[in-house]
Amino acid sequence: MKKTIAMAALAVAVSFGSVSCKKKISDADLQTQATTVVTSNPNASVEVKEGVAHLSGTFADQQSKDAMIANLKAINGVKDVMDMSTVAPAAPAQVETASAVDPAVQKKVQDAVKDFPSVKVEVLNGQLTLTGNVSSLQAKKIKESVDALKIGKYNNNLVVK
Repeated sequence: MKKTIAMAALAVAVSFGSVSCKKKISDADLQTQATTVVTSNPNASVEVKEGVAHLSGTFADQQSKDAMIANLKAINGVKDVMDMSTVAPAAPAQVETASAVDPAVQKKVQDAVKDFPSVKVEVLNGQLTLTGNVSSLQAKKIKESVDALKIGKYNNNLVVK
């Protein structure tokens, strides 16, 4: 029995000795390794405290964020990764809208008002629109020129001064 207790005590002593001999990796070393991993994303940063990597910043998509977390967890000595990062919202889909105004008609109107540099011819909300600052005489001439084209309805948003 004494031999069994002595062997158990020796086994416990050896196990404590081997645990205490383990080299602990410093936060500074972990910080250096973690920073190297995170440099692949310029919008992210990491800070290591007590063996835990705190990830912050913005990622383009969830896959790149998950990959970064996995890479940080793979560093020997990192106990855990605290994720404080975000995924950038997806860019809104570009919806191409066809103009209700024929480009040829728009060109005719632009030619009709070319002598009035302050007047802009634009398509706003699907309608041909004239904008700008003009005198009352210029406004009258512009209206006559555009009406003569017989283009139909248009928005006259000219400011008469």
